[in-house]
Amino acid sequence: IWRRLRSAWRVLGVTKDVRRHGIDIFHGLSNELPLNIRRAGCKSIVTIHDLIFISHPQYYHPIDRWIYGYKFKRACRMADRIIAVSEYTKREIIRNYGTPAEKIDVVYQGCDPVFSKEIARETLSEVKERYRLPDRFILYVGSIEERKNLMVVARALAAMRNDGNRDAESIRMVAVGRHTPYEDKIKEFLAGNGLADSFTFHNNVPYADLPAFYRLSDAFVYPSRIEGFGIPLLEAASAGIPAIGCTGSCLEEAGGKGAIYTDPDDERQMADALSLLWNDAGLRRRMADEGRIHAERFTDDRLLADLMKAYGKLSAGC
Repeated sequence: IWRRLRSAWRVLGVTKDVRRHGIDIFHGLSNELPLNIRRAGCKSIVTIHDLIFISHPQYYHPIDRWIYGYKFKRACRMADRIIAVSEYTKREIIRNYGTPAEKIDVVYQGCDPVFSKEIARETLSEVKERYRLPDRFILYVGSIEERKNLMVVARALAAMRNDGNRDAESIRMVAVGRHTPYEDKIKEFLAGNGLADSFTFHNNVPYADLPAFYRLSDAFVYPSRIEGFGIPLLEAASAGIPAIGCTGSCLEEAGGKGAIYTDPDDERQMADALSLLWNDAGLRRRMADEGRIHAERFTDDRLLADLMKAYGKLSAGC
């Protein structure tokens, strides 16, 4: 019941509080605004994270698609200004809702500064031993679900093996994420192709251990089909870990030149990228340097400056 009351307050009741406290700007942080926001007597801005429910409806229940469709479209229409978390999301808003481009500002998401901090050698050794991590591995961090497309990595290893590429025997994948039926599907595929030992899944890794996982890895892979931004790629860049992402949405914005990008449906491209990073230490170092430079664009100070510019346009009546 408390959840329903909070939802009702967010949708309708908050407007009364906004008026009472004399708020100048109301910012809806997650894709929606109160239905009666225009009664609040203030300027409004909404952050739209993605429109995946439109571009990839197969990942959503029909009722959820209807609810999101109503809330998102109405918020974009009612808001005085819109923040998109990537240029890709901005293009999607324009394409789907006909929103004028000049109404939308791109303010990127950042990542926890902890990923860029040095980690004591003792801590790395302790994490490696506790999770029994291999000496070398390629890391994945994220939800283990169809949209994240981790199966393409499994198919890439199978393609290597079928082609006689010995990297299929040496590459080790470590995936961090909550257990799902999709994980079982990947494991079944790997077992059927004699690659059961190639993947290790860790389902209950505390957030505090994630930076060490990144630092212990040789490379990072994030083969998601569709994202609004793609924070894990930015985490890898911040940690100085070269990465592989996929084309088709916004991942080039998150990973910059610190990553290689492949077609999400092409296991041969993925296999080539995996082999390249696995074998070329010089390339890994160069990409790590590029990633760190790219990550400097996403510091809290720079993102705050972008946000304040967006707020300033509201004050100026833009």
